[in-house]
Amino acid sequence: MAQETHSLAPETSAEHTGTHPSERSYLMVFGWLFALSASAYIVDLMSLPRGLQWTFYVIIACMKVSLIAAYFMHLRFEKINLIYTLVLPLILLIGLVAAVLPDGLSVLLRR
Repeated sequence: MAQETHSLAPETSAEHTGTHPSERSYLMVFGWLFALSASAYIVDLMSLPRGLQWTFYVIIACMKVSLIAAYFMHLRFEKINLIYTLVLPLILLIGLVAAVLPDGLSVLLRR
């Protein structure tokens, strides 16, 4: 009888070429997300001016979004997708603000 030999070498397909985060990394990200959510709740409990409060909310939300996109959407390991996800919306946002800004300034100056 012929014996089959199986190689124990890791597969080299496209799925397995990148590094995958460990379970510890996911738990650390979960801890950070929990801490950021708790800090947003603490900011809510503090009696801060409305503008400062919303500034903290936006900063905390951006930090949470970056963690989620980097680890749970695996964009940390795919550089081109990270560029498309961050740069293209930023260019669109700048273009939209530039298109609306003259009209907003003219309304503001007429008052």
